[in-house]
Amino acid sequence: MASYVIVGVGATGLRVARHLRRGADNLALDLFDDDGRRATQVAQELGGQTRGFDTTFDPSLINPSSVVVLAGRAGSQIGDARLCVDAGAHVVAVSDRLDEVEALLDLDEAAKGKGVRVVVGAGMMPGLSDVLAAHGRRWFDEVSEIHVSKFGTGGPDCARQHHSALSRPALDWRDGWQRRPGGSGRELAWFPEPVEAADCYRAELPDPLLLVRRHPKVTRVTARVAATRRDRLTMHLPMLRRPHPEGLLGAVRVELRGLSRGAWLDLVLGCSERPAVVAAAVASTAAQLVHPETQGSETLTPGARGLAEYVDPLSFLRTLRSRGLRQEIFVGPDDGPYGLELGQMAR
Repeated sequence: MASYVIVGVGATGLRVARHLRRGADNLALDLFDDDGRRATQVAQELGGQTRGFDTTFDPSLINPSSVVVLAGRAGSQIGDARLCVDAGAHVVAVSDRLDEVEALLDLDEAAKGKGVRVVVGAGMMPGLSDVLAAHGRRWFDEVSEIHVSKFGTGGPDCARQHHSALSRPALDWRDGWQRRPGGSGRELAWFPEPVEAADCYRAELPDPLLLVRRHPKVTRVTARVAATRRDRLTMHLPMLRRPHPEGLLGAVRVELRGLSRGAWLDLVLGCSERPAVVAAAVASTAAQLVHPETQGSETLTPGARGLAEYVDPLSFLRTLRSRGLRQEIFVGPDDGPYGLELGQMAR
């Protein structure tokens, strides 16, 4: 029987649970959440072999072969990930906090020793953005630059992390690592409809770290988030407004530049949807992919890696599309072997 564990059943974790439970009666699902009776209430809603624990995560209650999806607040996931690896469980982490992503990647040797897989950055950005970049790479003979941008936030924890990241130094890759002031580098980015144009700024994001790992020959990588004037004016202060409990409309944009068939090519891919919806679809798909009972999972090497280092991009995107995520190529070539896979949209 397939066994999954979700730690944190907020805006993203709840949707992950629904994805995993849908159409899978022969599945054991354990939910942990330290927020009152939320986990038990969600377990009652989902039914089947679902248990809810309204406590902090307890690895002694999980099976060694389980896949644990860490969907709680950023900053809390590295401790739980270490416990999972020690217990011999596989991990899918959605954190978008730079220091936590670095710490999760540092679990590589421990994960190899236990024969488990730790999937790092399995959300919207990082996550979907990395897979889109890996897919877009197929058009190129050589990729020189990758630039990613995000609009919107998921639940309250995601909004607080977004707010905090704006005030911290950003990580850029320019043939080497550079630190840039958070909230600087204003750039107008065009996202898929209905988001369209938004001003984006540098922030402390882990995306360049994961993208350079996946594309080691690239010369420049940047990551930005959309922000308003108020966001920039208040980024050094606590959030002045209560975040939306579910998050509103969001989008991700991935731009690749390089040589294709001897000519310079600028390719832009993206997806527009609520960030928590995207993160849940990505995390649940990744969890099913790395589960020991999934056909072909035995070919996945143990260790700690970014999502795009584990998956076949086209196959993964097709699965996400079947779950309602419409990815688009909205700047790029009209022909080519992959153009129809994501759908064309001229800007």
